[in-house]
Amino acid sequence: MKYKLNFERYSMPLEIERKFLVSGDGWRNGEGIRCIQGYLNTDKERTVRVRLGGDKAFLTIKGLTTGATREEYEYEIPTAHAQDLLKLCEGPLIEKIRYKIACDGLIWEIDEFLGENAGLILAEVELQKENQVFERPSWLGEEVTHDERYFNSNLCSYPYSKWPKGKK
Repeated sequence: MKYKLNFERYSMPLEIERKFLVSGDGWRNGEGIRCIQGYLNTDKERTVRVRLGGDKAFLTIKGLTTGATREEYEYEIPTAHAQDLLKLCEGPLIEKIRYKIACDGLIWEIDEFLGENAGLILAEVELQKENQVFERPSWLGEEVTHDERYFNSNLCSYPYSKWPKGKK
């Protein structure tokens, strides 16, 4: 018996995300969630990430970034599995506190990095389309969407603390 796979009925889950440096403390309100994440694969064409945040854990596979868009598949997994998988990850683990801020109809995720990436604070926003117009919050700094140094998958192999002064 032959099986015919019909991939046409499945749409690829896409992430359209823009990333910015954060300036000032105007964004600070409420409690953040401490996250630890690591990468099982950091190839730029496909990354495989394990994240433990609060009482939830996720396995995420992301495709090649084109512009501000890439395929993203994310699955909740048992926290015990995440703890085991984190032991298999490359480079130092990424430690951060994630805050979620609602602003003008969008949810901003602010990551305050710890450990070897301490001093780095990034804001990310997921959009419906790449050219979507939005109000820039007052605490939003320079856009770094296309600067691969700021990809979390790169921060584990080349942490912010190791960047030359003046290149940050």
